[in-house]
Amino acid sequence: MSWRQQAERKAQPDRLLPLHGSAPQISTHPRRPAMAAVRVAPRLRSIPLLLPAAAVHRSYSCRSSAAAVDSARAMSSSSSTSSSPSPYTTLVGRVRCEREIKRSKFIAIAASVPDERAAMSFLNEVKDPRATHNCWAYKVGEQLRYNDDGEPSSTAGKPIYSAIVSSGLDMVMVVVIRYFGGIKLGTGGLVRAYGGVASECLKDAPTCLVKPKAHVGMEVPFDLLGTVYHQLQHFQAEDIKQDYDTGKDGTVVVMFKVEYEKIEILGCAVNSACSRKIELLL
Repeated sequence: MSWRQQAERKAQPDRLLPLHGSAPQISTHPRRPAMAAVRVAPRLRSIPLLLPAAAVHRSYSCRSSAAAVDSARAMSSSSSTSSSPSPYTTLVGRVRCEREIKRSKFIAIAASVPDERAAMSFLNEVKDPRATHNCWAYKVGEQLRYNDDGEPSSTAGKPIYSAIVSSGLDMVMVVVIRYFGGIKLGTGGLVRAYGGVASECLKDAPTCLVKPKAHVGMEVPFDLLGTVYHQLQHFQAEDIKQDYDTGKDGTVVVMFKVEYEKIEILGCAVNSACSRKIELLL
């Protein structure tokens, strides 16, 4: 090659030679930053993972609502029978006892009370505003209260309550009214006076055994009403009522009260007599 050819070759720009004989390809699109792809991709993938889970949860709750009601009724029936309240002994009517101790007059009045509201109503009825003290105590199941009404602490109400517990009675209230006679009894004397007159009042009082009753209902076809009523009378059900507004043709809801210990055998007797299953609703 002459020196002229070498000079012309140096003046020309360098060329890119194709690989394996293919023509060079030049991209006209700008390259996207790699960082943008890394940030966007995880967010797009997280959306479809969260939405289906929430949708499945709501649809499950809606579909299972009817089944949950039926299940709750069945569980209510079994649990109410197993955890039924126990029978208890209480007073029959109202009893009264009067004693005089060192010129002070003590009058004890006791009666059966079903709840706290009835106890307070009984207290307001028998207490005497003219008396020196109107002390009282009651026991209604696990609930208890007592009041000293101005006597030294725990010398009146608490001894009255102890007398109730010792008697073995429940659902009972005792009010002890004191008219002061001018001679102080002292702490021990007050405890013996209030507790003694309360115990004497309850000692020979007439009592009865009470078996708690449950409110029960059942859906009965018209053609089986006679059969069901026969069983209810046999098991001494009380306050029997009917409701025809059931929303079902040919069906009436029968409501009544029966002793807790009879619920299970009553249900078996009704199903046997009717030759079909009739659910008891508690």
